[in-house]
Amino acid sequence: MRIFLDYFRPHMGLFVLDLSCALIASAVDLIFPLVARHAMYSMLPNKAYEAFFHVMIIVAAAFLIKAVMHYIITYWGHMFGVRVEADLRDDLFSHMQSLDFTFFNKNKTGQLLSRMTGDLFEITEMSHHGPEDLFIASVTIIGAVIIMFTIQWKLALVILILLPIALIVVMLNRRRMIRTSRKVKEKLAEINGEVESGLSGIRTSKAFANEDTDYAKFAAANEEFKVSKCDNYKAFGLFASSLEFFMSIMPVVIMAVGGWIIMRDEMNYADLITFYLYISTFITPIRKLAGFMETFMNGWAGLNRFVEIMRMSPENDVAPGEGKPITAYDIDIDDVWFAYEAGDRSGVAEGAEVEVIRGVNLHVREGETVAIVGPSGGGKTTLCQLIPRFYDVDEGSIKIGGTDIREIEKKTLRKNIGIVQQDVFLFPDTIAENIRYGRPDATDEEVIEAAKKAEIYDDVMAMPQGFASYTGERGVLLSGGQKQRVSIARIFLKNPPVLILDEATSALDTVTEARIQGAFDKLAEGRTTIIIAHRLSTIRNADRIILIDEGEIKEEGTHEDLMKIGGQYASLYKV
Repeated sequence: MRIFLDYFRPHMGLFVLDLSCALIASAVDLIFPLVARHAMYSMLPNKAYEAFFHVMIIVAAAFLIKAVMHYIITYWGHMFGVRVEADLRDDLFSHMQSLDFTFFNKNKTGQLLSRMTGDLFEITEMSHHGPEDLFIASVTIIGAVIIMFTIQWKLALVILILLPIALIVVMLNRRRMIRTSRKVKEKLAEINGEVESGLSGIRTSKAFANEDTDYAKFAAANEEFKVSKCDNYKAFGLFASSLEFFMSIMPVVIMAVGGWIIMRDEMNYADLITFYLYISTFITPIRKLAGFMETFMNGWAGLNRFVEIMRMSPENDVAPGEGKPITAYDIDIDDVWFAYEAGDRSGVAEGAEVEVIRGVNLHVREGETVAIVGPSGGGKTTLCQLIPRFYDVDEGSIKIGGTDIREIEKKTLRKNIGIVQQDVFLFPDTIAENIRYGRPDATDEEVIEAAKKAEIYDDVMAMPQGFASYTGERGVLLSGGQKQRVSIARIFLKNPPVLILDEATSALDTVTEARIQGAFDKLAEGRTTIIIAHRLSTIRNADRIILIDEGEIKEEGTHEDLMKIGGQYASLYKV
């Protein structure tokens, strides 16, 4: 709750305006029964009709003011909620960006999207309606009860006894409503995860004619959501019906007790009518609170899920400003061991670990080009993911320029490393903007030059809209080779001192690969470069070739040296 209230501070002016208008609206509701009682006691019996109608005009004006207050409450109150929601979403997205790969490996995109949208909307509704409804209800109920005590304390005492009973009913149902509401949020996130997965993989689904299988997964998640939603409404139904009974029985009790008091000549009809007016005055906000309970439970569940993520800390990062600078670009990998945890990689059982890197030692001189080869699953890509700290080593150390990378801010480290990955991701934007992602402040001329170096320029210019051509979701409107060359152009634009090329030319035909290989050789001049390749013909000119299998370095040397040995590398090369 303290974290939640911190988001109120920047918008305290709107919050105070909202509550002030709510106070004025409540005051009008509280004053009207007193005015009506005075009219019945003094004006009408004494035939002061002119004064009576003047008072009614004033009351009508007061209700007009109340209407204006409700407009401000509705508009500016919701604006307050929207601004709080925007701040929450801003902080949540920013915090998610700071989390490590492990977090995203364990959470589906659709589930995270649910937290960014649905959960925050519920929190917004709670942030606006919660304080406002509680404030109006408190002022109205407390004010009405005090005034009723001044009119007839015995009858007011009956109200004071019934209200705590109603409150106890609310508290007894509150815990179950919170539990069921949280369950609904979890199931809704699962549905979003299945929808995101199904839509993202729709082409694969159709290619395998597995639409029925994907629908079955969605239907199962949807059924679980329906069950959890029913449980939630059952809990809310018990709460609402219990509260409704007390709110409905209250006028009956007042009528019975009030009739008994009138029979004893301790109160007149005007006072009983005034009591009825006050009962309707505070029953309305109580009913509103009953409706708000669902909003509150949903918002509270969303808030818990929000705080759950915000309390996750980026793993093993140095504090901003305390990281060491990078002064050289040689890479030392000293006795490094690494294992994936459950959730980091598919096929890993809960609680189990898969050891991928086993005691690797490797020194890459500044400006040297080292190629890493070996069978699939041998640990090549994993080793390269440890260098920019996508994951942290379990044992040993990795140093750049003699500095342990764990002592360098991740942002600084990654700005100095350019990566072209095997799995290319393009944003649903223009080709120009996807290339410019390598350096957001690059000029159009620099983007064009990078495209030429990546051998994608001619393809782009052949498109109707040139560099303004839309790539589609994940680059679906481009061929595999075009997508990979766009990602390569990003690196040419970024121009980093350290290059990691992870199967960077795997989607290219042999002719294009041959052309772009020369550009890679030129880009690698004077830079520390690590190349992962399956096509061994592309890395013959590397300064050194490392063969990794089962997480260990099995062979090391130049192409000629390894061919002379006639070992595993030579066997792979001849295949």
